Amino acid sequence: MMEPIQGEAGVVIPHHGYLKRTRDLCTKYNVLWIADEVQTGLCRTGKLLACDYEEVRPDVLILGKALSGGVYPISCILANDEVMLSIQPGQHGSTFGGNPLACKVATAALQVLEEEHLADNATRMGDLLRKELRGLPEDIILQVRGKGLLNAVVVAPEYNAWDVCLKLKENGLLAKPTHGDIIRLSPPLIITESQILQALDIIKKTFIQLKNQ
Repeated sequence: MMEPIQGEAGVVIPHHGYLKRTRDLCTKYNVLWIADEVQTGLCRTGKLLACDYEEVRPDVLILGKALSGGVYPISCILANDEVMLSIQPGQHGSTFGGNPLACKVATAALQVLEEEHLADNATRMGDLLRKELRGLPEDIILQVRGKGLLNAVVVAPEYNAWDVCLKLKENGLLAKPTHGDIIRLSPPLIITESQILQALDIIKKTFIQLKNQ
């Protein structure tokens, strides 16, 4: 079981070919490969699924979070018949599984992802965000990494990620710290270029303030 891109670890992206090799090894040794795309799936990385970057198909796929567009709690698991039909009647159940309202909301959210081309927008806006972040002083931002609109920056040791995020909040931008020196930036898939540039202005302003303290 693995994330195609590690999310909570700070947006750690494997080398290209890693997912393909994982698929090959699991097939060779008859091991089920479960891909956790709760954070990376549904256009977040610029494709419908992060696994699509290497055109590989896991045996089991897990989705959640964005599946309803933030409107209603829902998650799901997808697998082929060989996997799913190994569960016999009475062996598994879920009190709220198949909630009709949640399923309808999820269907509508998936339709929006497709009709509004949000994977393409995630790619364009993510490229812009990372390009501008890499232009910040290297004594502040040590590393920028990400795909689509799933991104993170590694800050210099003298800048605690939690303190930076609190200052960002004061200046009008929400971000999430992780592991002390990493800040995750995952804006909405509908974000525009002007909003990206506005966010970058806040980030630059914040680091200038912290540097001058």
